[in-house]
Amino acid sequence: MSVVSQVILNADDELRYPSSGELKSISEFFQTGEQRVRIANILAENEKKIVQEASKQLWKKRPDFIAPGGNAYGDRQRALCLRDYGWYLRLITYGVLAGDKQPIESIGLIGVREMYNSLGVPVPGMVESIRCLKRASLALLSDDDASEAAPYFDYIIQAMS
Repeated sequence: MSVVSQVILNADDELRYPSSGELKSISEFFQTGEQRVRIANILAENEKKIVQEASKQLWKKRPDFIAPGGNAYGDRQRALCLRDYGWYLRLITYGVLAGDKQPIESIGLIGVREMYNSLGVPVPGMVESIRCLKRASLALLSDDDASEAAPYFDYIIQAMS
């Protein structure tokens, strides 16, 4: 949920006008809008490149994942891993655009550990894959944009750890 939606819903729940502090947070949200859109656009336009680089980093660190018996062994399993990378990258863009981690939580993290455990996917491996995705993504951003985007990757990493 965006800052604007949160402020409106909170004020309405309490039958009041938004406070000056809440209005200031909306103003700050609008001031960073161009940056948030730019970041989301760069990530979206470079999804394939980011996913390829992140997977290359992960397979180099963890060749056992793509070796016989590994969770990403074979074309089908590898394609599923790459699909998940794209899905997490898309979640990051949702959070960046909203200026809030709530979309990441509600859309993508509730029950994720349980799901991966039930499928036999090692959660530490997924955490490492998100770290690789973060490195590959931030490498395409300016320092300022990278510092804005990094906490959204860290939120997923923390939630899975």
